Order: sequence, then C-alpha cells, then structure tokens
Amino acid sequence: MRDLANWKGCAAPQPVLIEGRYVGLEPYDRAAHLEALWHDAFGGMAINQLLKYFTQDDFCGIEDFDTWLSAVQEKSGWITEVFRDKATGKVVGMANYMRADPANGVVEVGGVAHGPAMARSPLSTEAHYLMARHVFDDLGYRRYEWKCHSENQPSRTTATRLGFTFEGIFRQHMISKHANRDTAWFSIIDGEWPLIKAAFEAWLSPKNFDGDGLQKRRLEDIRADLTL
Repeated sequence: MRDLANWKGCAAPQPVLIEGRYVGLEPYDRAAHLEALWHDAFGGMAINQLLKYFTQDDFCGIEDFDTWLSAVQEKSGWITEVFRDKATGKVVGMANYMRADPANGVVEVGGVAHGPAMARSPLSTEAHYLMARHVFDDLGYRRYEWKCHSENQPSRTTATRLGFTFEGIFRQHMISKHANRDTAWFSIIDGEWPLIKAAFEAWLSPKNFDGDGLQKRRLEDIRADLTL
C-alpha cells in the first residue's frame, strides 16, 4: 500500500483517445459513434439481449438508445469510451468510467458492452487493459471497480479473467428492469496492478498467438506464473 501521508487525490477521468495494437479507444461523439454503435457494434434491436443485465428498460429503437446514452453522460457523469477494431476500422463496443471518486482515488468501469465482433479476439482484453492502464498509470488511482448483476455470469467470468478480485454480493443493491438486483463487486487495487499489467502485456504480445490467431497461453495462467 502506498504512503498516503501526502495524498492529494487524483484528477477526474476525462474523455481520452488511446491507441492499442488491436483496438483504439475513442471518446464518445454522437455524430461519429451513435449509429455505428447501434447498427455495427450491437446489431440494432439485438442490443436488448446483449444488454439484458443493464438497469434501463429495453430500447424501442435508436432514439431510445441515444436518449439513454446522452443522459448517463450528462446527468450521471459517465465517460463513454468507444472501441474501434484497428484491423477493420469498425466500431465494436464501448465501456464507461463511472462513479469517479477522485478524492479517494476510486473509479469504476461499467456500462460494458462488447459487440459480437469482439468475441474470441484480443480486442476486449486489450480494451480493458488500456482503460485500466490509463486509470492507474496516467491518473494515479488506488482502486478500480467492476460491478455487475449477480446473475450475469459472463460478466463475472470476464472480471475474474481480467484480474479483478471478487469482493462479495451487495444484496438488494438496486432495482433493475423493475426487479431486484443483487450486485457482485470486484476490484483491482494499485498494489496489484504491476503484476496484472505485466500479465496483460505478455498475453497481448503477438508471440502469444499462433498462425490462426489462437492464444498459446491463457491470461489467468500467465498471471499465476508471475506470482510464483
């Protein structure tokens, strides 16, 4: 744990452009990204199944999606980062910096939506590596959170794979789609980040993929070896 005797807090996250090897992160811009997210990344109305664990009601069309995405940024202060596949140039997903607490050095990644094009590729792993690296290395945060509906097993599996530690279930945490939501909480803290970062970088190396683009070593195995 770092010495906090002279702790002065962190800067609040701001929209940021980050280039990776496989994916680029772009600050959400309505004119550039709204239709690309709705049609290209999320497949129009297929978005409702993809985002079934989000708290808002199902969308009836792109207008509803537009209204919701504008509201979470303007009223809730979310910083939306859009993921673009560098190989194809297409928008493939998004995530948000949420509930920033700069005084205590805590911020959450949430509103995570991976379109089908991100599946079984390095895109999602690198996108979350880049978001975490910005939080810890550029902004100096102490704690990075991931929260999801307790029934959202794919999200829980992803958080664990990425190196977040499960901290427990907050019972009756909120109402989601007119029903109770128990929330699973995960985090990475700054003391863990150097090892988690090293594992990300080893996994993302081109040397870790064969000629068919399949991983040679799992991220979890690389991280476990680094702890030995």
